[in-house]
Amino acid sequence: MTAKVLTPEQVKQQFRQKGLTFTKWAHDNGYHPIDVYRVTNGFTKASRGKMHEIAVKLGLKQAL
Repeated sequence: MTAKVLTPEQVKQQFRQKGLTFTKWAHDNGYHPIDVYRVTNGFTKASRGKMHEIAVKLGLKQAL
């Protein structure tokens, strides 16, 4: 059974419901906030490397 992949809007909604910011999440997980914003707003394909790792942790993509 594979985990459900979320849309960026679903991820944003989860953050709003929990009262989290992407900046705090980025710092807590060792990422630069700009990288997290780029992934969540579709400015990068996040197909490999750090950006892919962020997308996987957010639930936007499945791990390879």
